[in-house]
This record gives sequence, C-alpha cells and structure tokens, in this order.
Amino acid sequence: MKHPTGRSSLLVTVVHIILGFDGQDLKLLLVKHPDGPPKNRWCLPGDRLQASEYFDQTAARIQQTLTGRGKVHRQQLGAFGPSGHTAGERTASVVFFSLMHIRGEKLFSLHNCHPQWHLFRELPVLPAEHRSMLQEALQYIRYHSSVPPLLFKLLPPKFTIPQLQHLYETVHGQVFDKRNFSRKMLTTGLLVKQADKEKLSSKRGAYYYTQRR
Repeated sequence: MKHPTGRSSLLVTVVHIILGFDGQDLKLLLVKHPDGPPKNRWCLPGDRLQASEYFDQTAARIQQTLTGRGKVHRQQLGAFGPSGHTAGERTASVVFFSLMHIRGEKLFSLHNCHPQWHLFRELPVLPAEHRSMLQEALQYIRYHSSVPPLLFKLLPPKFTIPQLQHLYETVHGQVFDKRNFSRKMLTTGLLVKQADKEKLSSKRGAYYYTQRR
C-alpha cells in the first residue's frame, strides 16, 4: 500500500518467541502458514497490531490463542526493521518472548496456521529475519540467566538439579561440570530442598527442589 504522497507506508507486526521446557527438553513453538509468502515454511508466531491493541496485548493474544495459557512470563525484547528505503509497504516487528513449563497441552491455530513444538537443538531452517530475532532473544536470556533467575520461569513447581543443569546447558550451548554447577546453584540461596526424590532417571534418585519465594 502506497502513501498518497508517494512515500512508503509502514505495517507493524508483533512477533512472539515462545519457549517451553517439559522437564527434559527445551522447545520452541513454530507455526506453518497454509498460504501467503511464508507458505509451507516454519516461522515464529506473529500477527498484525490491531488498532485497538497495545503491543503487549497483541503478544498476549498470540500466546493465549496458540497455547491456551495466559499467566506465563512474557516480556518485550525489542523492535526490528524496517529495512531498505524502497517505496511501498514496509514491515517493522516488535518482538516479545515467553518462557513456560509445558506438560503436553493441546495447541490451537491462529489464522489457520499449524502450530507445533520443535526441539530447540533440532530446529528447522527459519526465515533470516526470524533467525536474527531468535538469536537476540537467546543472547538476552543467556545474559540474564543467573540474576534474576530468568530460566527458572521454564521450570515446573518442583525440579531436580540435573533437570536445571540440562536446561542451562541447552540454552548456553555448552556442558557444565556437575559438581561445580550444583555447588553454584545451591550457594545462590534460591533453591529449597524437598523431602522427596525423582527416581525415574536413576536408582538413587535426585532430590526435588523448589524456588525460594
């Protein structure tokens, strides 16, 4: 759409990066559109900013529609684009990310798209601009993964230190020494040891912890 004066018009969209952890694997929610430019390509969820909405309201609507979940950690990452100076419609995106613990809940369609959780370590090829958004989100989460404990938003109410270590290793893309990681986490004062153990992963089992409130 061209502006009456010949200048380009600007379309504002909200892109929502939704990360989930099921206790074993970190996953990213992607959608595949049945038509349009992104047809048959996996991409990050997004939608146009409606006239009656604020950016956060659009992000909340995307999240609620796709996952059925409303009360999860969500925050704005930043704005991307528009690029170039050509005439015609250009697109700028305001990007949010959410962190949630997932338990196999049903996903729902947004504008006839097909939503699906993907293992973070086995992601399909995404559009270039979406790869940039995801990389910036990952850098932000890594930087803020200790204080405040941002990654704890992905955990269930009770979790083990091995689960916590696996989550940190997946996000940071590196392996941590078990003893050092455990000692560092326990000295933060953020963990409260529980009386029961998770015994599916080993015979000895691992104690459950909760986050100190």
